[in-house]
Amino acid sequence: MRIHAVWFFVALLALAVPVQSQKITDLYSSLDSADVTVEGDVSGNSLRMDLISDGRVLQTESLDLDGPGTWIVRWRSFGAEEGSYDVCATLLSEDTPLSKRCYNFFYGGRTPIRFDVRDFYADSRGMRLSISASDPTIVDIYYMLISDGRAIYVSRDRAVPIAGGVLTPLQIDYQWKQLLENGREYTGRAKIVELNFNQTRAVMNDFTAVDDAEITETYEDETGASATVLGKSRVPFEGKLRFLLSQNGTTLAIVEKKTPVLLAGDDETVEITWNQTLDPGLYQLSVVLLGNDGDVRDLSESIIEAEPLARPVDTTSEKSPLSALAGPAALAAAFFLLRRKS
Repeated sequence: MRIHAVWFFVALLALAVPVQSQKITDLYSSLDSADVTVEGDVSGNSLRMDLISDGRVLQTESLDLDGPGTWIVRWRSFGAEEGSYDVCATLLSEDTPLSKRCYNFFYGGRTPIRFDVRDFYADSRGMRLSISASDPTIVDIYYMLISDGRAIYVSRDRAVPIAGGVLTPLQIDYQWKQLLENGREYTGRAKIVELNFNQTRAVMNDFTAVDDAEITETYEDETGASATVLGKSRVPFEGKLRFLLSQNGTTLAIVEKKTPVLLAGDDETVEITWNQTLDPGLYQLSVVLLGNDGDVRDLSESIIEAEPLARPVDTTSEKSPLSALAGPAALAAAFFLLRRKS
């Protein structure tokens, strides 16, 4: 009786603890590239991607997986003909298939275009996207940041409305949510899905992440100078400002000061002072913004017109006796008038 109770308890535990399946949950492809999403404990497994036409495998790509997520495959260019194509993704444990999913699309010919990607660009700040539609429609947009063939971040905007007409495209400026590493290669990918008519498009481009910032405003006078710096990248900007003061081609002062750490959209003002107030005359000021590696990121030049200092006005001159008596006499007269009225 006790043995049966133990097995019954084990069966209850098996039902209570969900088994994490290993499967392919999403797949999209064109003749340029494909993205596939896998879930579960897939570390050590592989993913085989086949591009197929008329039952014939045209290309095969294999990926070694180190965990779940979305993976990107780029197809090699070839002389594609108009027709129907299939892409099949197979999740393998050694040679044993665990999950399979296929996607069909048509290339060439006249296909009704519900929406079109007019422009796309990805860089260290984010992605800029322009979408137009022949008629008003609603789409989902996936934003992907990719490194080494894997999406390290995927964000989704649901039910984004697009107005009809090619003259009124939707402009989207999407900023990366995570910090980027200076000098690292990334890929930005946007996938637009119109669910009602089952149309999908994807665009992407590679970029090298770099720190970036610009000088937006400067101020200068006889006592010192300042510069406002605006961050323009998701790579943390840790540069410095160099202030060069000169007169008639002769350098008088060079002052360097680090900027605060800046990301895209952050701005800070850095102030410096000269050793002493400048003598009257004309001076030239160059403000150089240096990046993390000492490279020049921006430059601003201006003129300082130092004016002679105004002499203070002497207000301590002695008052005349009459003016000194004016105050007490006025008070006495006012007191006398008040007494007569009472």
